[in-house]
Amino acid sequence: MNKVILMGRLTRDPEVRYTQTNNTLVASFSLAVNRRFAKQGEERQADFINVVAWSKTGEFVSKYFKKGQQVGVVGRIQTRTWDDEQGQKHYVTEVVAEETYFADSKRDGDTSGFEDTFGESVAQNADFQINSSDDDLPF
Repeated sequence: MNKVILMGRLTRDPEVRYTQTNNTLVASFSLAVNRRFAKQGEERQADFINVVAWSKTGEFVSKYFKKGQQVGVVGRIQTRTWDDEQGQKHYVTEVVAEETYFADSKRDGDTSGFEDTFGESVAQNADFQINSSDDDLPF
């Protein structure tokens, strides 16, 4: 199984380009993802992970994601190789985004009215109230 779940901040605005063969939109960006633990007396380290989003997901990313914004990405890891004009081989590992989400709190950036890549309303950090009486419990 190849599944990646990331939450981090965009290090730059997404870069958009189109494929030469069928003019498909591709959005590329980098996420700064904090490591879980920090050594005592040191600042927490971050990993900088390259992400690509294709087609509709790429359109969503290019329209709504901005540098510094905290986002969530669900996708898969992909590795690629190619030879440049000088015959030198290049390797790249990146995450291919399949789902993208806003992860900022309402205070940091109002996301009301936005939709995720599937057209569903995005409600980030909503305060849910649970009406709990023993009669309502499903078990």
